[in-house]
Amino acid sequence: MESNKYFFAVDLGATSGRTILGTLKEGRVELEEVTRFPNNLIQQGGHFYWDIYALYFEMIRGLKTVAQRQVKITSIGIDTWGVDFVMIGDDGAILRNPRAYRDTITFEAMDDYLQHVVTKEDVYGITGIQFMYFNSLFQLYAMRKEGNSALAHAAKILFVPDALGWMLTGKEVCEYTIASTSQLLNPRTKQLDERLLNSIGLKRDLFGQMVQPGTCIGTLSQEVQRMTGLGAVPVIAVAGHDTASAVAAVPARNERFAYLSSGTWSLMGIETKEAVINDRSYELNFTNEGGVDGTTRFLKNICGMWLYERCRKEWPEEVQRMSHPELQGSAMTVEPFRSIINPDDPVFANPASMIGAIRQYCQDTQQTVPQTPSEICRCIFESLALRYRQVFGWLREFSDDDLDVLHIIGGGSLNKFLNQFTADALGVKVLAGPQECTALGNIMLQAKASGDVGDIWQMRRMIADSVEMESFMPVADRSLWDRAFARYLEICR
Repeated sequence: MESNKYFFAVDLGATSGRTILGTLKEGRVELEEVTRFPNNLIQQGGHFYWDIYALYFEMIRGLKTVAQRQVKITSIGIDTWGVDFVMIGDDGAILRNPRAYRDTITFEAMDDYLQHVVTKEDVYGITGIQFMYFNSLFQLYAMRKEGNSALAHAAKILFVPDALGWMLTGKEVCEYTIASTSQLLNPRTKQLDERLLNSIGLKRDLFGQMVQPGTCIGTLSQEVQRMTGLGAVPVIAVAGHDTASAVAAVPARNERFAYLSSGTWSLMGIETKEAVINDRSYELNFTNEGGVDGTTRFLKNICGMWLYERCRKEWPEEVQRMSHPELQGSAMTVEPFRSIINPDDPVFANPASMIGAIRQYCQDTQQTVPQTPSEICRCIFESLALRYRQVFGWLREFSDDDLDVLHIIGGGSLNKFLNQFTADALGVKVLAGPQECTALGNIMLQAKASGDVGDIWQMRRMIADSVEMESFMPVADRSLWDRAFARYLEICR
């Protein structure tokens, strides 16, 4: 390995995005944030969209910044949230900004599809994917039913990270991990399923060639080279789904771990060698998404810090000005377990008021209704910890290993109070960090493509040697959490 090697990561979440420079030096990896920017939902004409051109502009801005600093980057990788896609016409132009997964068009489409097109059992048997109303399968079905003109004229459909890679290189691919979020992919064949595609009137050739994480898509187009001042830098299809990149970077020392990728969404799971598709996984609605080095991410999506983020935006300005530790710390002064919610109840998907939805849920379940920001925060964090306990218990049923540690990664790993609640609720050791797991996974997969690291365990060892983790051990009276969990199960029932 060269003494210094630089990789450029584009890391896009559902609320914000960043460009990051990763440096490999002497067996360690270091990250430097180059730019940060919002990723805004656009509401227009009764629908919600992402601004794909704004995201492209921010990628170019980050690349220009690096070029101006005369940093010689080895490659570029892009990861984003899952399921959403861009439609391209036969003239090579984007037909419309992509619909956002929180668009209301899909709220009823899933039930309609499963009732009238392909049964729920068959869809799960093919894909092993958790049923969520916004999965690409149901988005495309809803668009087909509404007569969506962009879909009708699409020559190519590219998932968001693949579309951004195409905008940089002109090359069309379908990266495996992002495709696995769509509920269109068969994890046994590792290809998009013809039956499901046919059921929504689509052909396989609408999508790019399937590639695995670490594949070179191509180099920057001449246009992008002129705009940025860079040369023909390779663009790598990393694990395009941000969670896949994050899980690849979990700094685990062995296989006896579960992970919790904590951000807007909480994604809790284990890593398996094969997809787990059986009656029990179907009953519990677990998902099998593509991982790195042929692994499967067997996990469950949980509504995570979305609850807290939405409430924070609604609170008065003086509350919004409080730091996260200050606001979260104030919740610790409130009486515990006054109010419990099911974070995954559909009422919390995208309500007009999250505060109102939480209060209404507590009222409907005959509980004390939280009033202050501190009371609402406590309700959210305790409820998330109880949900984590429920899902962790299910993961133990499926795992071949004795799960003795939970790795919490992502932005939510900075929430010390929720981390401690989680350790107390689960009764196991929690290791929190790194916050930047998604960017680290993106960078390390580029390093793997360039031959600087080998398999996923070498990646993880290098990351573990490069970051600090905070340990949380169970300290609370176990019986308090046992009683709260019994009450949670009764409320959710």
